[in-house]
Amino acid sequence: MSIGPAGHVARSTVRPNSETTRPTPMRTFLHTDDGVTIDSVYDPGAAVYDSSRPPARDLVFVVAHGFTGDVDRPHVRRVAQALARHAAVVTFSFRGHGASGGRSTVGDKEVLDLAAAVRWARELGHTRVATIGFSMGGSVVLRHAALYGEKDRSGEGREELGALGAHGGRGAYTDAVVSVSAPARWYYRGTPRMRRLHWLVTRPEGRLVGRYGFRTRIHHREWNPVPLSPVEAVPRIAPTPLLIVHGELDGYFPLDHPRMLAQAAGDHGELWLEPGMGHAEHAAGDDLLARIGDWAATRGG
Repeated sequence: MSIGPAGHVARSTVRPNSETTRPTPMRTFLHTDDGVTIDSVYDPGAAVYDSSRPPARDLVFVVAHGFTGDVDRPHVRRVAQALARHAAVVTFSFRGHGASGGRSTVGDKEVLDLAAAVRWARELGHTRVATIGFSMGGSVVLRHAALYGEKDRSGEGREELGALGAHGGRGAYTDAVVSVSAPARWYYRGTPRMRRLHWLVTRPEGRLVGRYGFRTRIHHREWNPVPLSPVEAVPRIAPTPLLIVHGELDGYFPLDHPRMLAQAAGDHGELWLEPGMGHAEHAAGDDLLARIGDWAATRGG
């Protein structure tokens, strides 16, 4: 795996359309519009994993992990490996997580991190991008798709992007969106796990636990202004295809959250309620990831 210097977009040794059967992943640091360095990995995927499945060579999955995850976590790498059977995969660490710079804003400025990863995926030659997010990342992919708009033609969200420090949406749009285990609304504290998470984020002692226990550096400032909520973002995503996936045994967000998102999506959204599934990457089995990959490869563009 090759490592590029901070801010340098390293060029792949394998083109996305190459016939090579053993492509080499690479690693680099990207710069967001507000100047944060984001640790990112590109895996050309497909042919090296499953020769029986024809790879979607023009498609790339950009995976947005959940809170306290990072690009090197085993559950994030497992998701990437499963999706790489279908197409190329970009994974990255959100700000404040792992080797990335900055501090986590728990879903606010993280939309800039995802935009940087999507632009990189297109610079590598991919014409179709599907964003796939889990938990916090699930809320980020919804808001990202709403703010940047299909092929950057949407005028909605420009004011919010300007407040975030975005310089422009060129190349940052997505062709399909998959949101797994995402909340529908902010500040939800209705489950014990969410009350513990709020303690982690809002209390000084909680942020110390996050920093030294979970390798996650959390910003101490509250949101100002409060970002567009997931359920408010969903209607703006149309006509980009949208898949909402949620476990029936999710211990963080009960089923009213995915149902609210699906209702807001209307005809352009699809809802999968998964029996026996818990929360986010840890609960997403290989069969589910394969179905998500098939859905994105079919609907993305």
